[in-house]
Amino acid sequence: MIKILQVRNIDSFVESRRQKTSEKDKKTVQSILNDVRKNGDSAVKKYERKFNGRKTSQLRVSEKEIKEAQSKISRKEVTALRDMSVHLLHRRKILAIAERVENRASVYRYFVPIPSVGCYIPGGQARYPSSVVMSVVPARQAGVKRIVVVSPPGRDGKIDPLTIAAAKMCGATEIYKVGGAQAIAALAYGTKSIPKVDKIVGPGGKFVSIAKSFVSDQTAIDMVAGPTELGIIADASSNPELVALDLISQAEHSKDTMCFVITQSKTTAKQIQKSIEKLIPGTERSSIIKESISKNGFIAVCKNQNEVIELANKIAPEHMELMVKNARSFSKKITGAGLLLIGKNTPSAASDYLLGTNHILPTSGFGRTRGGLSFLDFNKLQTIVESKKSTLREISKSLKTLTDAEGLPNHYKAVKRRLD
Repeated sequence: MIKILQVRNIDSFVESRRQKTSEKDKKTVQSILNDVRKNGDSAVKKYERKFNGRKTSQLRVSEKEIKEAQSKISRKEVTALRDMSVHLLHRRKILAIAERVENRASVYRYFVPIPSVGCYIPGGQARYPSSVVMSVVPARQAGVKRIVVVSPPGRDGKIDPLTIAAAKMCGATEIYKVGGAQAIAALAYGTKSIPKVDKIVGPGGKFVSIAKSFVSDQTAIDMVAGPTELGIIADASSNPELVALDLISQAEHSKDTMCFVITQSKTTAKQIQKSIEKLIPGTERSSIIKESISKNGFIAVCKNQNEVIELANKIAPEHMELMVKNARSFSKKITGAGLLLIGKNTPSAASDYLLGTNHILPTSGFGRTRGGLSFLDFNKLQTIVESKKSTLREISKSLKTLTDAEGLPNHYKAVKRRLD
């Protein structure tokens, strides 16, 4: 079951626990990308047949299929999706930068929406209409004109009806029945059926994450987002059962999920271990949970609080729960997590849906450098500058000094000619 590990060297410990991408997986993904880039739709359909076991004739979801999907979902499900969408809208602060600065020259800065985005929505072992809301809603808010949703179909050749209905409700302009690395390739390079997009966003399994990383030299991406990660910092005040339930709630995503605890107390570690062993048997999706926790889960025992903080910030997981005394004060010391959840009543399971935060978050240690998906990911900060001849005259002396120092004399000549 879950391992209890004594931390002796933090850097070595982090390196040993970080999930690594195998060369075999990299080669497989690169082969798929190359094939789709060269052969377009035929390659996409080939991989859909290979991985989903069903021939796909039409990649785009038709209006008829959309209406059919909408007829299959309940009013309760529609209400829940709207509730999620409204909370994501109303609880988000947008960093508004629209300014004009008059110095030597007039400098303008303002946001411009990205023309087109592709939103990857996972499928397979579970359905994720919530990820539709988390990606399509901020894209729509930002003013993106073309919002493409891709999601793997089931064995019946169809996308989950609730995923389709959510995409339509949130404002997606196109929906395609394709998943995995082949979907990322189609979005990045374009095919006859799926025109390329300017940016790809959304969570996914290891093949999707590898593919996003590989195509980023051609098409912008949001971040590496997946597989799921949850860290919990616990102490003697923590409820072992709640800690165990939260770990289980994220471990049910897939066998590749990494769920762990950091604590100073061996007693607390053993209590949490015992709670996990008690709760897993008989729970839904227990085979996935058991494999995930056995393969990737751990409880790290540190010597002191400083070690706890350092380890948490260096692992930098997607979610980090603080189930400790004085959690709010403690939170000021944790800077590496994609999302920080404070106190026993802020479980990651709730933040995945209805707390107003976005559940598309950085994984693989990238929480050290960025946070979750937001309005800002669907905009570029446009900068415009306008200068005058008098300004060029004012800066010419310093400009010559700098261009001479860098060995770029033609920069100065281009300015000097305007002053002759």
